[in-house]
Amino acid sequence: MANRAVGIDIGGTGIKGAVVDVDSGELLTDRIKKPTPEGGEPEAIAAVVKEVIDELKVTDADLHVGVCFPAAIMDGKTLSAANVSKKWIGFEAEKLFEKTLGRPIHFVNDADAAGYAEGRYGAAKGVKGLVIMTTLGTGIGTALLNDGVLIVNAELGHLEIEGKDYETKASFAAKERDDLSWKHWAKRLQKYYSRLEALLYPRLIIVGGGVSKQYEEFLPLLDLRAEIVPAKLRNNAGILGAAALASESKPAF
Repeated sequence: MANRAVGIDIGGTGIKGAVVDVDSGELLTDRIKKPTPEGGEPEAIAAVVKEVIDELKVTDADLHVGVCFPAAIMDGKTLSAANVSKKWIGFEAEKLFEKTLGRPIHFVNDADAAGYAEGRYGAAKGVKGLVIMTTLGTGIGTALLNDGVLIVNAELGHLEIEGKDYETKASFAAKERDDLSWKHWAKRLQKYYSRLEALLYPRLIIVGGGVSKQYEEFLPLLDLRAEIVPAKLRNNAGILGAAALASESKPAF
Protein backbone atom coordinates (compact mmCIF):
# COMPACT_ATOMS: atom_id res chain seq x y z
CA MET A 1 0.00 0.00 0.00
CA ALA A 2 1.40 3.38 -1.04
CA ASN A 3 1.89 6.13 1.50
CA ARG A 4 -1.02 8.20 0.19
CA ALA A 5 -2.36 11.71 0.72
CA VAL A 6 -4.68 14.05 -1.14
CA GLY A 7 -3.41 17.28 -2.66
CA ILE A 8 -5.74 20.15 -3.60
CA ASP A 9 -4.35 23.17 -5.48
CA ILE A 10 -6.52 26.30 -5.54
CA GLY A 11 -5.63 28.92 -8.13
CA GLY A 12 -7.16 32.09 -9.50
CA THR A 13 -8.62 30.27 -12.51
CA GLY A 14 -8.73 26.57 -11.56
CA ILE A 15 -9.01 24.17 -8.63
CA LYS A 16 -7.41 20.78 -9.09
CA GLY A 17 -6.67 17.74 -7.01
CA ALA A 18 -5.50 14.13 -6.95
CA VAL A 19 -4.49 11.32 -4.62
CA VAL A 20 -0.69 11.17 -4.40
CA ASP A 21 1.92 8.56 -3.55
CA VAL A 22 3.98 10.82 -1.31
CA ASP A 23 6.99 8.49 -1.35
CA SER A 24 7.43 8.60 -5.12
CA GLY A 25 5.67 11.87 -5.99
CA GLU A 26 3.35 10.13 -8.45
CA LEU A 27 -0.36 10.73 -8.92
CA LEU A 28 -2.39 7.65 -8.02
CA THR A 29 -5.60 8.99 -9.61
CA ASP A 30 -6.53 11.11 -12.57
CA ARG A 31 -6.26 14.81 -11.82
CA ILE A 32 -9.66 16.39 -11.25
CA LYS A 33 -9.87 20.03 -12.35
CA LYS A 34 -12.71 22.52 -12.02
CA PRO A 35 -12.90 26.25 -12.70
CA THR A 36 -12.50 28.61 -9.78
CA PRO A 37 -15.90 30.21 -9.11
CA GLU A 38 -16.25 33.72 -10.48
CA GLY A 39 -15.47 36.23 -7.76
CA GLY A 40 -13.40 33.68 -5.80
CA GLU A 41 -15.40 33.99 -2.58
CA PRO A 42 -14.68 31.68 0.37
CA GLU A 43 -17.85 29.58 0.55
CA ALA A 44 -17.98 29.10 -3.23
CA ILE A 45 -14.35 27.94 -3.40
CA ALA A 46 -14.81 25.61 -0.43
CA ALA A 47 -17.82 24.05 -2.15
CA VAL A 48 -15.79 23.32 -5.30
CA VAL A 49 -13.00 21.78 -3.21
CA LYS A 50 -15.62 19.45 -1.71
CA GLU A 51 -16.74 18.52 -5.24
CA VAL A 52 -13.15 17.61 -6.14
CA ILE A 53 -12.76 15.50 -2.99
CA ASP A 54 -16.07 13.76 -3.71
CA GLU A 55 -15.08 12.99 -7.32
CA LEU A 56 -11.78 11.54 -6.09
CA LYS A 57 -13.87 9.18 -3.95
CA VAL A 58 -11.85 9.97 -0.84
CA THR A 59 -13.65 7.84 1.73
CA ASP A 60 -10.72 6.90 3.98
CA ALA A 61 -11.12 9.09 7.08
CA ASP A 62 -7.43 8.60 7.94
CA LEU A 63 -6.19 9.91 4.58
CA HIS A 64 -4.36 13.22 5.01
CA VAL A 65 -5.60 16.13 2.90
CA GLY A 66 -3.43 19.10 1.96
CA VAL A 67 -4.92 22.27 0.49
CA CYS A 68 -2.79 25.02 -1.02
CA PHE A 69 -4.07 28.53 -1.67
CA PRO A 70 -2.76 31.79 -3.23
CA ALA A 71 -2.28 33.80 -0.02
CA ALA A 72 0.11 34.31 2.84
CA ILE A 73 -1.09 31.92 5.55
CA MET A 74 -0.50 31.99 9.29
CA ASP A 75 -2.22 29.79 11.88
CA GLY A 76 -4.79 28.71 9.30
CA LYS A 77 -5.78 32.29 8.47
CA THR A 78 -5.34 33.88 5.02
CA LEU A 79 -3.58 37.22 5.45
CA SER A 80 -3.69 38.31 1.81
CA ALA A 81 -5.69 37.64 -1.35
CA ALA A 82 -4.19 37.38 -4.83
CA ASN A 83 -6.60 36.95 -7.74
CA VAL A 84 -9.45 35.90 -5.43
CA SER A 85 -12.02 37.80 -3.35
CA LYS A 86 -10.74 40.34 -0.82
CA LYS A 87 -12.99 38.56 1.70
CA TRP A 88 -10.10 36.13 2.22
CA ILE A 89 -7.96 38.81 3.90
CA GLY A 90 -7.88 38.02 7.61
CA PHE A 91 -10.23 35.06 7.08
CA GLU A 92 -10.26 31.80 9.10
CA ALA A 93 -9.82 29.78 5.94
CA GLU A 94 -8.60 26.50 7.38
CA LYS A 95 -11.66 26.31 9.64
CA LEU A 96 -13.98 26.87 6.67
CA PHE A 97 -12.38 24.07 4.64
CA GLU A 98 -12.42 21.67 7.58
CA LYS A 99 -16.08 22.42 8.26
CA THR A 100 -17.02 22.05 4.57
CA LEU A 101 -15.03 18.83 4.08
CA GLY A 102 -15.88 17.37 7.47
CA ARG A 103 -12.24 16.47 8.11
CA PRO A 104 -8.95 18.09 9.19
CA ILE A 105 -6.65 19.47 6.52
CA HIS A 106 -3.11 20.85 6.21
CA PHE A 107 -3.36 24.39 4.78
CA VAL A 108 -0.42 26.02 2.97
CA ASN A 109 0.46 28.75 0.48
CA ASP A 110 0.30 27.50 -3.12
CA ALA A 111 3.79 28.58 -4.16
CA ASP A 112 5.23 27.14 -0.95
CA ALA A 113 3.59 23.82 -1.81
CA ALA A 114 5.01 23.91 -5.34
CA GLY A 115 8.48 24.84 -4.09
CA TYR A 116 8.44 22.10 -1.47
CA ALA A 117 7.47 19.56 -4.13
CA GLU A 118 10.31 20.65 -6.42
CA GLY A 119 12.70 20.30 -3.48
CA ARG A 120 11.45 16.84 -2.59
CA TYR A 121 10.82 15.34 -6.03
CA GLY A 122 11.93 17.77 -8.73
CA ALA A 123 14.43 20.34 -9.98
CA ALA A 124 15.61 21.44 -6.51
CA LYS A 125 16.12 17.96 -5.07
CA GLY A 126 19.52 17.81 -3.41
CA VAL A 127 20.44 21.41 -4.30
CA LYS A 128 22.40 23.24 -1.59
CA GLY A 129 22.08 26.95 -0.96
CA LEU A 130 19.20 29.24 -1.86
CA VAL A 131 16.64 28.15 -4.45
CA ILE A 132 13.83 30.45 -5.58
CA MET A 133 10.76 28.79 -7.05
CA THR A 134 8.53 31.04 -9.15
CA THR A 135 5.13 30.13 -10.57
CA LEU A 136 4.01 32.14 -13.59
CA GLY A 137 0.25 32.02 -13.97
CA THR A 138 -2.63 34.32 -12.99
CA GLY A 139 -0.04 36.05 -10.81
CA ILE A 140 3.54 35.28 -9.75
CA GLY A 141 3.98 33.00 -6.78
CA THR A 142 7.34 32.51 -5.09
CA ALA A 143 8.86 30.05 -2.65
CA LEU A 144 12.27 30.01 -0.99
CA LEU A 145 14.23 26.87 -0.13
CA ASN A 146 17.55 27.08 1.69
CA ASP A 147 19.43 23.77 1.77
CA GLY A 148 16.07 22.14 1.10
CA VAL A 149 14.32 23.85 4.02
CA LEU A 150 11.15 25.77 3.08
CA ILE A 151 10.95 29.42 4.20
CA VAL A 152 7.21 30.10 4.16
CA ASN A 153 5.15 33.05 2.92
CA ALA A 154 7.67 34.71 0.61
CA GLU A 155 5.40 36.98 -1.46
CA LEU A 156 8.11 38.14 -3.85
CA GLY A 157 5.80 38.11 -6.85
CA HIS A 158 4.59 41.48 -5.59
CA LEU A 159 7.94 43.25 -5.92
CA GLU A 160 7.43 46.88 -6.85
CA ILE A 161 9.27 47.75 -10.05
CA GLU A 162 8.79 51.06 -11.85
CA GLY A 163 6.04 51.94 -9.38
CA LYS A 164 3.96 48.83 -10.12
CA ASP A 165 3.21 45.53 -8.41
CA TYR A 166 5.22 43.69 -11.03
CA GLU A 167 3.15 40.52 -11.17
CA THR A 168 0.61 42.72 -12.99
CA LYS A 169 3.25 43.18 -15.72
CA ALA A 170 5.19 39.91 -15.79
CA SER A 171 2.72 37.12 -14.97
CA PHE A 172 1.57 34.81 -17.74
CA ALA A 173 -1.88 36.39 -17.42
CA ALA A 174 -0.26 39.76 -18.21
CA LYS A 175 1.38 38.25 -21.31
CA GLU A 176 -2.01 37.08 -22.53
CA ARG A 177 -3.83 40.27 -21.53
CA ASP A 178 -1.32 42.50 -23.34
CA ASP A 179 -0.93 40.06 -26.27
CA LEU A 180 2.86 40.02 -25.86
CA SER A 181 5.25 38.02 -27.99
CA TRP A 182 7.62 35.68 -26.16
CA LYS A 183 10.42 38.20 -26.79
CA HIS A 184 8.54 41.13 -25.29
CA TRP A 185 7.32 39.09 -22.34
CA ALA A 186 10.91 37.94 -21.72
CA LYS A 187 11.96 41.60 -21.40
CA ARG A 188 9.48 42.01 -18.55
CA LEU A 189 10.65 38.75 -16.97
CA GLN A 190 14.25 39.97 -17.24
CA LYS A 191 13.38 43.03 -15.14
CA TYR A 192 11.61 40.90 -12.58
CA TYR A 193 14.29 38.22 -12.19
CA SER A 194 17.09 40.79 -12.24
CA ARG A 195 15.42 42.55 -9.30
CA LEU A 196 15.17 39.24 -7.44
CA GLU A 197 18.89 38.69 -8.01
CA ALA A 198 19.65 42.22 -6.79
CA LEU A 199 17.97 41.42 -3.47
CA LEU A 200 18.91 37.76 -3.04
CA TYR A 201 21.69 35.53 -4.33
CA PRO A 202 20.03 32.29 -5.40
CA ARG A 203 22.01 29.36 -6.68
CA LEU A 204 19.02 28.22 -8.72
CA ILE A 205 15.75 29.74 -9.98
CA ILE A 206 12.93 27.40 -10.97
CA VAL A 207 10.06 28.46 -13.23
CA GLY A 208 6.75 26.66 -12.77
CA GLY A 209 3.14 27.10 -13.76
CA GLY A 210 1.44 25.83 -16.89
CA VAL A 211 3.60 28.00 -19.16
CA SER A 212 6.71 26.14 -17.99
CA LYS A 213 5.81 23.50 -20.60
CA GLN A 214 6.88 26.09 -23.18
CA TYR A 215 10.07 27.11 -21.39
CA GLU A 216 12.15 26.89 -24.55
CA GLU A 217 10.26 29.92 -25.90
CA PHE A 218 11.41 32.31 -23.16
CA LEU A 219 14.00 30.98 -20.68
CA PRO A 220 16.87 31.10 -23.23
CA LEU A 221 16.11 34.82 -23.69
CA LEU A 222 16.95 35.63 -20.06
CA ASP A 223 20.43 36.68 -18.93
CA LEU A 224 20.85 35.95 -15.22
CA ARG A 225 23.64 35.15 -12.79
CA ALA A 226 21.84 32.11 -11.37
CA GLU A 227 20.91 29.02 -13.32
CA ILE A 228 17.24 29.19 -14.31
CA VAL A 229 15.38 25.99 -15.21
CA PRO A 230 11.80 24.82 -15.77
CA ALA A 231 10.00 23.05 -12.95
CA LYS A 232 10.15 19.28 -13.43
CA LEU A 233 6.73 18.75 -11.90
CA ARG A 234 5.03 21.33 -14.12
CA ASN A 235 1.46 22.11 -13.08
CA ASN A 236 1.21 19.18 -10.65
CA ALA A 237 3.68 20.74 -8.20
CA GLY A 238 1.03 22.35 -5.99
CA ILE A 239 -0.92 19.10 -5.68
CA LEU A 240 2.22 17.11 -4.87
CA GLY A 241 3.54 19.61 -2.36
CA ALA A 242 0.21 20.00 -0.56
CA ALA A 243 -0.12 16.22 -0.28
CA ALA A 244 3.48 15.74 0.90
CA LEU A 245 3.22 18.48 3.54
CA ALA A 246 -0.10 17.03 4.74
CA SER A 247 1.45 13.58 5.08
CA GLU A 248 4.14 15.02 7.35
CA SER A 249 1.73 17.01 9.51
CA LYS A 250 -0.05 15.90 12.66
CA PRO A 251 -2.14 12.72 12.39
CA ALA A 252 -5.58 13.20 10.87
CA PHE A 253 -7.15 12.08 14.19
